[in-house]
Amino acid sequence: MALLPATSRFAPSPTGEPHPGTLLSALLVWLDARHDGAQALLRLEDVDHTRSTPALAQAMIDGLAWLGLTWDAVVLQSKRRGAHDAAIDELARLGVLYACTCSRKARAGGRRAADGSLIYDNRCRESVLSAAQWRSSPAALRVCLPDGVVQVRDEGGADLSQAPARDLGDPVVRSNNGAIAYMLAVVVDDAADGITRIVRGRDIAPSTATQVALQRMLGYPTPTYRHHPLLLAAEGEKLAKLHGSYPLSHLRAAGLTAPQLCGMLAALMGLTSEATSTSPDALVRDFSWQRVAADDVAVRFDPAQARLLPV
Repeated sequence: MALLPATSRFAPSPTGEPHPGTLLSALLVWLDARHDGAQALLRLEDVDHTRSTPALAQAMIDGLAWLGLTWDAVVLQSKRRGAHDAAIDELARLGVLYACTCSRKARAGGRRAADGSLIYDNRCRESVLSAAQWRSSPAALRVCLPDGVVQVRDEGGADLSQAPARDLGDPVVRSNNGAIAYMLAVVVDDAADGITRIVRGRDIAPSTATQVALQRMLGYPTPTYRHHPLLLAAEGEKLAKLHGSYPLSHLRAAGLTAPQLCGMLAALMGLTSEATSTSPDALVRDFSWQRVAADDVAVRFDPAQARLLPV
């Protein structure tokens, strides 16, 4: 029997325009998959209905196509609500689903994780819900994770092992406004899409052990993980919508072309020696993670030169 090809995915949240950080991550996911003959899916994680819109989802699709990235399938996370609810039913059947009524203010004095986020102290674990109860609960829903360390190693060698119940706290799987939370949705969708390989930014690495714990609880396979370096703003923050990023429409208005931006991203990551115009297709043959920069790179955009420059 022939083995099915590996399947990877790029899974952005369409809550704003694509920016250089988005495009870099998409490029690395795509190059990794195409170099190894794997399938590459685009999954739009659009379950946050307060911030995601169809127009922003289409802008993401169009921006990635503009850069020269093509996908084997495009999936909308919002179409998977039935599967998400079924997973919550299973967690309730296992006796690990509970209602959490704690406000952020009530937890403000608690411990903080290495990234500065509040560690939930699992104080509501006694409020267990059955499969017949959780849909009518107005509270946020959490999952009681097993105690102990979840052993995970990134393909690049980083040890991502954690005791997630202790180090981060039990995760929310449905918020109090009814929206499915990221931690559950990403695990369910990766299983539904047959994802065997995950390439994503290293800012998401701390969530890996929690996601692996959920995979094991739900009986899902665990993909391999690789976390890539990030583009940073000059102040050292991740280059993102909230921290001085540059929307793709601004880059294009300044005259930047897709081959130029692709070349700049490739050079910033060490894939090429100079920021000369290129395309994703042209980078595939020589792509190697050994050539990718080990560290995050701070950048700025010079509109006068229409160039993305290292700081």
